[in-house]
Amino acid sequence: MGDLIAEGERACAVGRRALALAVAALTLFALLLGASRADARAAGSGSGFEEPYAGSPRYERFAPTVATARGEVNRPLGAGAADRIARAIGLDKAEVFTTKQYALFVSGKGVGGERAPAELVDKSVRILTNTVGTPLYTKVDGKVTPVVLGSYGLMVSTDGMLESPANKDAPTRQVNSVIEPGGYMATWCRNNGARAALRALYRSAYTVEAVWGNRAQQQSGEAQLVPNRFQVVGMSMAPPLWIVNFALIYTLNPKLAAKMPAHWTPIPANVALAIAASPSGQVPYSEYRSSLPVR
Repeated sequence: MGDLIAEGERACAVGRRALALAVAALTLFALLLGASRADARAAGSGSGFEEPYAGSPRYERFAPTVATARGEVNRPLGAGAADRIARAIGLDKAEVFTTKQYALFVSGKGVGGERAPAELVDKSVRILTNTVGTPLYTKVDGKVTPVVLGSYGLMVSTDGMLESPANKDAPTRQVNSVIEPGGYMATWCRNNGARAALRALYRSAYTVEAVWGNRAQQQSGEAQLVPNRFQVVGMSMAPPLWIVNFALIYTLNPKLAAKMPAHWTPIPANVALAIAASPSGQVPYSEYRSSLPVR
């Protein structure tokens, strides 16, 4: 009898998993079909993203384009491209944090400095600059393993879960309360001689794109994936989110902004389906590692 019960439970588990994947497939198909139709109706977004994922038409062209060669996957921008994009979105390199200010800010020091919000900023910068040469580290099958997934708009948490950086569990989502106007970062800037950098950030595309980014996050559920015609990428590579993150990181440290992904890469279908099927928007990285080739 016990064997029959166990077999029945396994069958039910398989059935639930199949149903979850079927629902996820339908959800993604509806999302992608809607994106395709909207793209056909739209005034001709060259990026393939639709509103709100495309962000402001004024700045959309400065966001990463899709990788067309293996060597472009997870490739960093480089200093020259970072400086050109910064100027195009209204940032002046002369008005960013000084080296000393950045060191104090991310270490939770300076006047009114606090360790917890500073750590969130530092972790977020590391996640968003996860390109070739700047891996994240996580345990995979008990071994500490370097991971590079920036172009996919994905990350792996310290406990080995694959997710979008916009997942509510990720530091890159939790940091929103730190960087919001009137929050910890704004107060720290006022107290530590960085008001000019903060004003410059708010004058740039950052403010406009933050509105689009918030709208995109609000309608993307737990998975936080973004459609581009019949492809999917993680939220952090959608134009408004990428530009917001770029503007913030460039203001903090232009050298780090140069390490952000230069191109986005579609997430393989089996990985996207699994993330969409997960109630938490997370799946074990060890199960999908082979589906996510890196350079």
